[in-house]
Amino acid sequence: MLLVYTHKVTPRLTYTFKHFFTRILQIRVQFTTKVEEFIAHNGLKFTYSKQPLRNEFFVRSNGLLFEQGINDIEITMGTWEDTVCFFQSRQAATIPFDIFAATFYLLSRYEEYLPHVKDNFDRFPAEESLAYKNNFLEKPLIDIWAYKFKELLKEKFPSYQFENRKFTYVSTIDVDMAFCYKHKGIVRNIGGYFSDLLKFKLVEIWNRTLVLLGFRPDPFDTFEELLSLQKQYGITTTFFFLVGDYTTYDKNISSSNSKFKSLIKSIADYADVGLHPSYFTMKNEALLKKEKLRLENILNRPVLKSRQHYLRLDMPETYQNLINLEIQEDYTMGYAAYYGFRASTCTPFYFYDLDYEIQTPLKIYPFAVMDGTLRDYLELSNKRAYEVIIRLAREVKKVEGTFITLFHNDTVSNTGRWRRWKKVYIDVFKKLTAFQTSNVS
Repeated sequence: MLLVYTHKVTPRLTYTFKHFFTRILQIRVQFTTKVEEFIAHNGLKFTYSKQPLRNEFFVRSNGLLFEQGINDIEITMGTWEDTVCFFQSRQAATIPFDIFAATFYLLSRYEEYLPHVKDNFDRFPAEESLAYKNNFLEKPLIDIWAYKFKELLKEKFPSYQFENRKFTYVSTIDVDMAFCYKHKGIVRNIGGYFSDLLKFKLVEIWNRTLVLLGFRPDPFDTFEELLSLQKQYGITTTFFFLVGDYTTYDKNISSSNSKFKSLIKSIADYADVGLHPSYFTMKNEALLKKEKLRLENILNRPVLKSRQHYLRLDMPETYQNLINLEIQEDYTMGYAAYYGFRASTCTPFYFYDLDYEIQTPLKIYPFAVMDGTLRDYLELSNKRAYEVIIRLAREVKKVEGTFITLFHNDTVSNTGRWRRWKKVYIDVFKKLTAFQTSNVS
């Protein structure tokens, strides 16, 4: 157990320290405001306050974890050996900055509560983030800090036996459109024919006809392959189904379609299934509730996992709505236009609500990279996309964290813009399976 002396115990402090020590470093942490209790403790310990008690292991606090509310904080970047840092200490301390205030700032997504320019889909863009502006978006910085801190603890307390965690890979699949042509009804298919004809997409007309006549499988119906790969490589896979009504941004087939319902039920027999709330649920709790109930009626069990369509996330309202509807896990934490670590961690964490100054029961699973980011936003080649994914995974492997990717069922269709992407997906599985089962990096 690690004992921390501090002058005041606050919700922000306990939240941050538990993520940093308990979830990342596997160290149980307790707090004391009593000097005599701290001095009498013979195990791991350090002081987190404005002044040290003696010459002990000491981290100087800058005050953020003892505040309430949101303020416009001026950030000045510095360095800690080979890593970036901020909230630097002006006086002597074991490390040159308030590592815990910096962790809280990044983890709570403090900057997303501050005024910022939104993108075309009303999202907080990567370009507005501290991580992007200071070139650490591709690093799980909080986990890197924690592991560096662990080395300092080892030096100070050489007899303590530290536990280790293991690298974990989770593949997530968003099902925006379960089928490309099938089960869409006469009106949508006729509209599809006219649209293809006006754009002179003769190959599309041919493919649509072959699929509808039953001579060729629907290209987006890749679910058996995805489940087979999950089983073959032992990779945990979670599917998020869009069951919202048809809109400009939500184009899945009707949730009342019997084939669609059967598909969802069959997937749920072999993998975890979550909700993919539609475009307009970002600030609409009633619509979110309607779609959650819709999926629960199909599955005949509670829906506990979620990821917002288009990654539309408004802090803190979207998360507050998910909590109200008893969603336990959310997988939206990431950017559409850039890959990397939006919350600067590769360790699942609980959402801290700055409006109410509490840690909530909603667990956030941050993903590191999305197929559409690599192919559509950044226009990378297949080879380059694979290299980016593996490079990010190596960063997570260094700190034995959780690496989460976001693909879609049509990504492995090997058609259209996703030509040869099935190989990318399989190659990622092969490589990351090795990461999970050995010390390979």
